[in-house]
Amino acid sequence: MKTDQPPLLAVNNLTKHFGGITALENYHIEIQPHELVGLIGPNGAGKTTVFNLLTGAIQPSAGAIAFNGQNITACRPDQSARLGMARTFQNIRLFNQLTVWDNIRCALHPRLGAGFWRAWMHTHGYRRAEKKIYDHAWTCLDALALTNLAADKAADLPYGLQRRVEIARALATGAHLLLLDEPAAGLNPHETEDLIAQIRQIHAHFRLTIFLIEHDMSLVMNLCQRIQVIDGGRMLAMGLPHDIRNDPRVIEAYLGRSEVADHAQH
Repeated sequence: MKTDQPPLLAVNNLTKHFGGITALENYHIEIQPHELVGLIGPNGAGKTTVFNLLTGAIQPSAGAIAFNGQNITACRPDQSARLGMARTFQNIRLFNQLTVWDNIRCALHPRLGAGFWRAWMHTHGYRRAEKKIYDHAWTCLDALALTNLAADKAADLPYGLQRRVEIARALATGAHLLLLDEPAAGLNPHETEDLIAQIRQIHAHFRLTIFLIEHDMSLVMNLCQRIQVIDGGRMLAMGLPHDIRNDPRVIEAYLGRSEVADHAQH
């Protein structure tokens, strides 16, 4: 997608070696503000490595990452988060013994909290910060249709609802870029349809930029504006869903002819 504005995320020649194994080689991507981009590929293609590198969970062997015009190649995860990058995980990582409400508030306090002394003295600044946390938490819960579950313990929720809580918590950080790692993993078809609608809603309402990894081709083809395919740690293709669906290299390496035909019908 070509625009006159600079990309929100620009990755150049990103490479990662684990000993003698090359997990990612000369990877590159540019994602514009407010874009919704999917990353697909076979198991072991390097997709999770991409997300781990972008968020600072691991450091690259070579290459550069720029986020919102700033070089973040050597940033730690907490630093990337403060700059406006939030991530969900394939394996849900909620605070299971806390309520849905408290899971969301945990994400807000580092950004909107008033600090120890203001909290201790219960100052006007503290009360103002708490009001911001309260209002934004409810906004995030409402965006994922979770307001009626705010008082429920996270561990007591069905898997599909836990997945939505995790997305709401990432949203609560005030992120500009949301990285979703297999958001439909473990969901049934009805839950996946609901998730597609909710991602579309938060993408539009919060003017987010979203980059997601997903194996569910129905979700990817129906939701993403552009799709990137990697295989063996290298980029194989990048384009519109229709182009990816019909790319012979993608069909051969990943989708398979029968799968492509099935997804073309949805």
